[in-house]
Amino acid sequence: MEGAMFYWICWSFWVYFTFILNKQNRYRFKLSAFVLIVLVVSNIQFMASGFEIHASGLFLLAVSYIFYSQEKLGAIIYYFICSFIVSIAYVTFHLFEIFDPIWIIFKKEWMMGICFGYLAILLQKTLKGRLLIIVSGTMQGEFLYAYILNKLQFPYSIGAFAYLDVCSLIVALLAGWSFIENAGSIFQTHFHFFEKGKQKSS
Repeated sequence: MEGAMFYWICWSFWVYFTFILNKQNRYRFKLSAFVLIVLVVSNIQFMASGFEIHASGLFLLAVSYIFYSQEKLGAIIYYFICSFIVSIAYVTFHLFEIFDPIWIIFKKEWMMGICFGYLAILLQKTLKGRLLIIVSGTMQGEFLYAYILNKLQFPYSIGAFAYLDVCSLIVALLAGWSFIENAGSIFQTHFHFFEKGKQKSS
């Protein structure tokens, strides 16, 4: 069922941000509100220039562009290069799925989640950067893919639940990877502290 993964992941994030995350965290309210807005507008769609567009995907793209605008020029250029790479990879994946589906060796959503999560990790060092290029890159890819299919006379809904499933899975995988990275650095810090204490005591 399309959208089930999106709803599960988003509600999980919302519960975490609202009830579990430290109440002193200044981003707590903004994050929970952001997730709630994405959930609320997920069922809204409209027509523009002959394309059916879902509001949630457009909202995600607009927010990512707002974050881009707050960066320095050099960072903005690099962000757009990275998001363009993601867009091309996204469209290529979908086109291969149409013309040569045999290479989809397991569930498409998980293949895309792993592949694009790994690509984001290669291109960006921070979780924020990875999320921005994934959201903007995949949504830009949605528009490009819809344009290509339109030329081939195939209808396509931009930012639909199939897209939201994939996008939310990538976000969840990147958040999980970031947690592992941070847990490793915390463990390493404590380990060095323990080693130094041991050396001093000896």
